[in-house]
Amino acid sequence: MTVEATTERVLRLLGLLQRRPSWTAAELAAELGVTDRSVRRDVERLRSLGYPVHATAGVGGGYQLGAGTRLPPLLFDDDEAIATAVSLRLAAGGTVTGAGEAALRALAKLDQVMPPRLRAEVRAVYGATETLVGPGIEIDAELLMTLARACRDAVRVRFRYAGRVGGERERTVEPVRMVTTGRRWYLMARDVDRDDWRTFRLDRMRDVVATTWRFRTSEHPDPVAYVQRSVTEAAYRYLARVRVHADPERVRELVPPQVGRVEDDRDGWCVLVVGGEDLDWLALHVARLGFEAEVLDPPELREAVARLARRLAAMAGIGDGPGLGSDRHRRVVWWPWES
Repeated sequence: MTVEATTERVLRLLGLLQRRPSWTAAELAAELGVTDRSVRRDVERLRSLGYPVHATAGVGGGYQLGAGTRLPPLLFDDDEAIATAVSLRLAAGGTVTGAGEAALRALAKLDQVMPPRLRAEVRAVYGATETLVGPGIEIDAELLMTLARACRDAVRVRFRYAGRVGGERERTVEPVRMVTTGRRWYLMARDVDRDDWRTFRLDRMRDVVATTWRFRTSEHPDPVAYVQRSVTEAAYRYLARVRVHADPERVRELVPPQVGRVEDDRDGWCVLVVGGEDLDWLALHVARLGFEAEVLDPPELREAVARLARRLAAMAGIGDGPGLGSDRHRRVVWWPWES
């Protein structure tokens, strides 16, 4: 057998070991069309190249690709190569400091060895795609690792935290999970001083130190739901609850989870919970959803909706219209298909 044929078979063996957690020698021999002895020789060739192939003897034993001390070359099938290349391109605009440059370096290496037919497919995706989401706030990778290890090891973390209106305080927390919205990173943790669950923005943390104080993990709120509630409600002056005549999933497609929370309702309606500093802004953006809607809270938002309706009517040359500010319309309902 030629060297080229042997090399191709060894690469096929590597691909099989990467595809499944464990293989018996007989299974590998059948897949490759060789004897068990040839499989053993090819396994030794992989080991000499730095691939940690573990073997277990006896019934149920077999070969398994383990983790080594360094990262050897990987084999991808066509779908994996395209998915990896596209993911790396998206990661190049991420929110972790240094991750963008690392993603571009990895992408360059992958692009260099990718077959021309796959390279053309990946570049077609690049050429037909634009990014609408604006840049997020970059987070230092070392901070992420410090918090991740603290969550894993259940140790307290101490840091200085900048408030929304300025000023810093030292906080000691018991971290549970980090949550990212794509633009910002948050930590859900129990604030030791307040003995309560809190949400902390990572970009407001300074001098973060993991202590040696271990804590016992207990029942805690769902991190994603808790952070979503915190970022959409607690941080704002006004909290709006608007009943929307639309399928909840359709509204969730239009309202990002870091902006608002959508609750199921009855008879084809749902309730949108969204916070904001400006009532006129809230009225405008809820109206822009394009669905029939009913303001539940706060009463000041109904007045803002009435002001918006008058302005739009004036712009269209229609006039105020009857009773926009009357008691009969305290529950403001607006239909986007009407003038």
